[in-house]
Amino acid sequence: MNRMMTGLLTVTTILLLSCGSDSDNDTQPQSQSSQSTPPPVVEVPSFPNDQPFFVNNGPVISSEKKWVAVENMTDEFEGDVLDVTKWHADPKGNGWGWIGRPPGLFEAENVSVSDGKLNVTTLKFASPKVINGNTFTHGGGIVRSINSGGQGMYYECRMKANKTIMSSTFWLSFKENCPRKLELDIQECVGRVHDGTAAWAKKWDAIYHSNAILHKRDFCGQNEELRDQGQKLLEEKNHERYFVYGCWWKSPKEVLIYLDGEFAYRIDPPTDFDLEGYLTMAIETYNWNPVDEAGSIFETATFDDLTTKYDWIRTWKLEDK
Repeated sequence: MNRMMTGLLTVTTILLLSCGSDSDNDTQPQSQSSQSTPPPVVEVPSFPNDQPFFVNNGPVISSEKKWVAVENMTDEFEGDVLDVTKWHADPKGNGWGWIGRPPGLFEAENVSVSDGKLNVTTLKFASPKVINGNTFTHGGGIVRSINSGGQGMYYECRMKANKTIMSSTFWLSFKENCPRKLELDIQECVGRVHDGTAAWAKKWDAIYHSNAILHKRDFCGQNEELRDQGQKLLEEKNHERYFVYGCWWKSPKEVLIYLDGEFAYRIDPPTDFDLEGYLTMAIETYNWNPVDEAGSIFETATFDDLTTKYDWIRTWKLEDK
């Protein structure tokens, strides 16, 4: 890592609510609550890339510890090709098998690296594609880390969402189904909502939303889905600028979420989150925010508007000084 991150970020006054997500195949919206937030930070200064992106010194850690980069899960995306020692864009590669939720199909060719950014681009197919009996009309992509990380680590990215009905995400996925199927969503939003968007998701184009989910898996004896979650509503759209989304997976029972270097909310997982997970960036479709009549943006918008961009992704761990 040898590049300084530039640019000013603006954090606006926002409300803290609790809602639902759908980043895996079977999640549903939940009830809502609200609470006040502290005054906004008007400007966030530039930070070097040899420490986590924290404002006001970040969370309190032991004076005998320091944050150290986990190199194989950290990338500044310099150059013009994806570093295949750290990431893979094949939906079915490295032991995975999820190719997307119809009508959105994950395709490796929609993933690229350019101008210091990881790009995952959306598109509408010239004609539908039928795979395993499912019809796909739009393309997205998924990028996963080759290496896994666990509790105690701090995960962060600087991301700008695409402008379409499709998602922009940053999360940790887990391979295990039994005895527990876990999911840790750090950020999940969409680029545009409309009249056909589910009522609970009408503000998901200007949101910071996180989940810790224990998925329902009847064949493992888990007969219901359990989760804890948090969210902040933003005055800016997620596609209007780059936001820094961060997560300190502090312990199996405590996850601390940060926005632009400041603490946003805490999540208490519904079960011990003590497995190893893989960083995941999935650009997908949702049935609660379907393609609508204005979906022509896929045919008329620019590459930048159709693309979720990651300026950098960084992972940190605490080590003795």
